[in-house]
Amino acid sequence: MDARSSHSTELSSPFLRRVQAAIRVRHYSIRTERAYLGWIRRFILFHGKRHPQQMGGREVARFLTYLAVERRVSPATQNQALNALNFLYRVVLERPLGELEGMVRARKPKRLPVVLTREEVRALLREMDGPYWLPACLLYGSGLRLMECLRLRVMHLDFEHRAIQVIDGKGAKDRVVVLPDELIQPLRRHLAMVKALHDKDLADGFGEVYLPYALARKYPRAAKAWCWQYVFPARCRSVDPRSGVMRRHHLDEKGLQRALQRALRRAGIEKPASCHTLRHSFATHLLERGMDIRTVQEQLGHKDLRTTQIYTHVLQRGGNAVRSPLADLALDEAPVGPDQKSRPKACR
Repeated sequence: MDARSSHSTELSSPFLRRVQAAIRVRHYSIRTERAYLGWIRRFILFHGKRHPQQMGGREVARFLTYLAVERRVSPATQNQALNALNFLYRVVLERPLGELEGMVRARKPKRLPVVLTREEVRALLREMDGPYWLPACLLYGSGLRLMECLRLRVMHLDFEHRAIQVIDGKGAKDRVVVLPDELIQPLRRHLAMVKALHDKDLADGFGEVYLPYALARKYPRAAKAWCWQYVFPARCRSVDPRSGVMRRHHLDEKGLQRALQRALRRAGIEKPASCHTLRHSFATHLLERGMDIRTVQEQLGHKDLRTTQIYTHVLQRGGNAVRSPLADLALDEAPVGPDQKSRPKACR
């Protein structure tokens, strides 16, 4: 874990340290811990540093409404704040919030996902920087989410069956996705370099990797085992902000995100694309090739088929394949010149 972020876990407030302990005993991720503590801190400051014990659902509704109306946050951001405060009152204070009367919900606009064409994906991957090429290929070739890709362990790659095991994905769900044949040899070469790096770490007295939950105590030697190492390790070792142990974590997601933005500019792709766009493109291109939507749903790990069905709308030709009546007019060529005096006959 990035040592630069360790300051966020050093809490001066006894109450926030109590919240932090409740989060850690439930084995939430470090990202969730930071997010929850941040929202609880903002909630307390919003209400003039009143103790949450003195407040309840009415104050929570006011804060969430402020986020939606004044701050104009996205629905996902408001939901994250709501989850943090629900955790605070349900788990820490043991006073479930119940119905939040009068709360204004942030509106979620209905937008189609940004999807790249096959040619654009090819051009983008060609421009990806060295250490980020393989992760980007897996985002597109296997439909992985960003953190699912970066958290892959060596044991999760099944070369024989051309499969990748996604463990503890979104919603704490596991699934199996395709491992493209085209990435077998590049991944084998990459793992050989990672193994050499791991051997050097061991020789230097390091080589431990973060293990989820209590596995490190149950299997003391597992943290140094090759099968538990990250497929995409960070370039440098860093201090775990929770345990203080020097470890080699996985690649920083911000590095991959920045590399993709550089590649987009170099490839001349004028679309608001991100790492998640490669996952959208994976799903859309599978459907274009005639893949069954249920299979695509399983590959993506969607709980609801309606989430997967949004990609069928991307496949439709403009306006749900409606044929414009303009095509029946047999227009001449468009007018030439700024005065536009010469108009097609059918439009006069």
